[in-house]
Amino acid sequence: MQTVVLGTSGTTPQDVIDVARHGARVELSSEAVQALATARATVDALAAKPEPVYGVSTGFGALATRHIGHELRAQLQRNIVRSHAAGMGPRVEREVVRALMFLRLKTVASGHTGVRPEVAQTMADVLNAGITPVVHEYGSLGCSGDLAPLSHCALALMGEGDAEGPDGVVKPAGELLAAAGIAPVELKEKEGLALLNGTDGMLGMLIMALADLDTLYKSADITAALSLEALLGTEKVLEPELHAIRPHPGQAASAANMLAVLKGSELTGHFQSGEAPRVQDAYSVRCAPQVAGAGRDTMAHALLVAERELAAAVDNPVVLGNGEVRSNGNFHGAPVAYVLDFLAIAAADLGSIAERRTDRLLDKNRSHGLPAFLADDAGVDSGLMIAQYTQAALVSEMKRLAVPASADSIPSSAMQEDHVSMGWSAARKLRTAIGNLNRIIAVELYAATRGIELRHGLTPAPASVAAIEALRAAGVAGPGPDRFLAPDLEAADAFVRAGALVAAVEPVTGPLA
Repeated sequence: MQTVVLGTSGTTPQDVIDVARHGARVELSSEAVQALATARATVDALAAKPEPVYGVSTGFGALATRHIGHELRAQLQRNIVRSHAAGMGPRVEREVVRALMFLRLKTVASGHTGVRPEVAQTMADVLNAGITPVVHEYGSLGCSGDLAPLSHCALALMGEGDAEGPDGVVKPAGELLAAAGIAPVELKEKEGLALLNGTDGMLGMLIMALADLDTLYKSADITAALSLEALLGTEKVLEPELHAIRPHPGQAASAANMLAVLKGSELTGHFQSGEAPRVQDAYSVRCAPQVAGAGRDTMAHALLVAERELAAAVDNPVVLGNGEVRSNGNFHGAPVAYVLDFLAIAAADLGSIAERRTDRLLDKNRSHGLPAFLADDAGVDSGLMIAQYTQAALVSEMKRLAVPASADSIPSSAMQEDHVSMGWSAARKLRTAIGNLNRIIAVELYAATRGIELRHGLTPAPASVAAIEALRAAGVAGPGPDRFLAPDLEAADAFVRAGALVAAVEPVTGPLA
């Protein structure tokens, strides 16, 4: 099994994916253990002094004015975890919780939080044992970090609350720790606060969203090319010299992908022939690289933000290298929240343009010779009429999900925390949007491949043939009389989600950008 070693300088997006989705083991480097011990010595020294230090010997948030004596500090740390584990609603997905735990451990390992090495090691042990705390949908305002979700994780470290075992069964966390031979932690000064004061949930979801969108944008370039082919459009608009004069990198990449898919097609270039010659293809076809490319450039910016966060130590207060413990506002989720919302906007627009191409394929007045709704016997058969309805419903929801969460703020903690990021909410709705986008691309794939197969006497591009053959091998039927559509659409959705469309095409085109 793969192992990810955490040092003091952060981690990588791939490490997050490996731990969250693929169960990679986590180890602490000797450098991290030493940094943890050094920072802890600083906290212990401050704890011994009579002067109050936030997070060490005071209450929290609006209650920070109260000085807490030595005899109550262990209780203080337990209490912050218990009281902040106040989430409600459905359970959050296992991969999100694993990312949350791993990224909090990443910050702890930086040596800026003052957490003891043995607590950090217990966090790694819980991940490696496949124990996943039960975290709920609602509870984070994205500032001070993802408090409630992280608190549920910290509660499990204490042997309290519920967690899912490696067998997928939810049990009391204490039972699962005992079965794995892991001793519950007894939190000391500052440790309770340090375990729940970060942007780890929204960051983990951002990193996984970027991985999913990378596959989806390549898939969307392929389906856009297939739709262009089915509509007998022109590939001339994809040529590199046209995109070089508007030098957006994502646009050039999308155009190059589409051109690679269409290489060798006999269906393209007929747009000026026939009874109704076209001077230009419709925007949804001709401008596909511009829309998908803008989304790709948005992803590049979001990845830059994610990489900066992965190199960060998000906590309050933090232990600096000079031994000072300083309050700060680095837990505010605005940088992550903004790009999560930006990605939801880009995803909604990509879904919208894909739906317009599908509608064009189904409309006999605009499909340039294809049968109405790609039906076998239109009138007796309805073809893909209602598949487009489903796609339209998904697009409509994506537009609602594109409304920015980060533009909202609800004051909390008796106005001490009077401006919050809502980054967790932005991340949750982006996950929903990505699922919808995958379904939208799957419907376009279903329609475009059927449209190509109905162009009798013309040979599609080799890459298109590879895509069609792989889709049919996955159990998705081609043209013919009406059939129960839902299973076909579900299979197409799974095909795209697994990256099988990209995998089918790349042996012909070479790696897509």
